[in-house]
Amino acid sequence: PQNILGQLGNRVQHALRAYTPNDQKAVRVAANTFRANPAFDTAEAITQLNTGEALVSFLDEKGAPQMVERANILPPQGQIGPITVGERDQLIRSSLIYGVYEKLIDRESAFEVLSKKQDLLEEERRLAAEEKERIRLQKEAQKAALDEERAKRAAARQKKADQGFIGDILNQVGKSTQRQISNELGKTITRSIFGALFGKK
Repeated sequence: PQNILGQLGNRVQHALRAYTPNDQKAVRVAANTFRANPAFDTAEAITQLNTGEALVSFLDEKGAPQMVERANILPPQGQIGPITVGERDQLIRSSLIYGVYEKLIDRESAFEVLSKKQDLLEEERRLAAEEKERIRLQKEAQKAALDEERAKRAAARQKKADQGFIGDILNQVGKSTQRQISNELGKTITRSIFGALFGKK
């Protein structure tokens, strides 16, 4: 379509043959999609291109299309079967981009980046769970220590109460025993005195 054809960046146009009015119109349409070159007529050049020739237009550094140029196109080179190691090395060294792509670079892939993020997220979740568990155990330990302290205090109070109760009983028993001993002793002394006075044993 015309609205697409004029927006193409790097373009290569091979020869077109125009023998009918419709063909000539198609040639003019194709020529008008190129940025004109004052050195030649683009529409005329399209019909005069030989085998291996083409009209080319590429984008400049700023992304704007350059003027159309007539150029010879280097045909692809190939062979049947694999090349030798020496041939491969020779082709690499004779390349215009030799020295650019020889170094193997293992860049970090999107999968690796996402995997690291997922690992970090899982590690944060694990640490958060461990911290939550640590706080829970700490609270349980504090509660257990508090319960133990309360139990010790209750036992101490009970022991003190028990000791007070037993002490009261012993005190009462002691007083009763003391009274009995005193009474018996008093009776014995009285009998001894009266026996001595009246000659009775």
